[in-house]
Amino acid sequence: MTGHRAGQARRTGRPVARLAARLVAVVLVVWGAATVGFFSLRLIPGDPVNVLIGLGSVSERVRDQIREDWGLADPLVVQYLRYLGRLLQGDLGTSYRMQHPVADVIGQQLAPTVQLMVLAIAFALLLACGSALLGRDTRTASVAGLLELVAVSAPTFWIGLVLIGVFGFGLGWFPVVATVGFGALVLPAVTLSIPVAGIISQVLRQGLDDAEALPFVATVRARGASSTRLLLRHTLRHAAASSVTLTGYLVGSLLGGSVLVETVFARPGLGRVALNAIVDRDVPVVLGIIVLAAVVFSLVNLLVDLVADRLDPRLAAEQAHA
Repeated sequence: MTGHRAGQARRTGRPVARLAARLVAVVLVVWGAATVGFFSLRLIPGDPVNVLIGLGSVSERVRDQIREDWGLADPLVVQYLRYLGRLLQGDLGTSYRMQHPVADVIGQQLAPTVQLMVLAIAFALLLACGSALLGRDTRTASVAGLLELVAVSAPTFWIGLVLIGVFGFGLGWFPVVATVGFGALVLPAVTLSIPVAGIISQVLRQGLDDAEALPFVATVRARGASSTRLLLRHTLRHAAASSVTLTGYLVGSLLGGSVLVETVFARPGLGRVALNAIVDRDVPVVLGIIVLAAVVFSLVNLLVDLVADRLDPRLAAEQAHA
């Protein structure tokens, strides 16, 4: 009885330990991104004081005073430690250009980008599933392969311009210049989703082929299960684990792609904010977006790992015996 309880305690403690390890990994990723971003941006040639004073011309004495007020005169290590201290308190700093807290600058443009990314992920998964199923038929496999090749190879801005020309100006199905409403989100979201869908569909189709080669498939078919039931209840679940994991890693590319998409479609969002901050050398805003991207990427991958364990019981079993 004592040994049985000890075994239960070990099995209960393992998921908690794995979750704790994943949370530590999240913290390390965010710290690493903040550190690399801080030193990389500080080492770029240029004087932040020029951003702070704008187009005006001031004396060197005033410049020195501005550096002192903003802590730019301190050694780089001191600035870094001070930045980490503020970051631990949730303070992302103040924008050089706009003179507003970075959290407010990002928060004002966060909703449009989140809407765009969520819809893009939904479209990407739908397109990937359709292409993967289409590619498993010998009669349409070549068509699916060609579509995936075009989707992965085509530049995002080119896809956006083609969609605008065909569905905006040509057919008039969606507004070309609009920022409000579901219709205004469709073309940008499809543009952002197509390259991601091409990658996911290739992995999903390979996963389906591998799942159908497993021994349990013959048993399920012997029980009289139809091909549709086999796909929906068994092989798709096994194949989805790797695709879900890949989707989590591709979230970062969606955030990066939003810069181009929001520019092409003249939409508000973090992409436009990041582009303007880079052009203006507004270091606190760029750092804030880097940290936000690291947090989102880490949390999404943490969620994806948990979902993958549920989708494929073999993963949880392997970890339990590790």
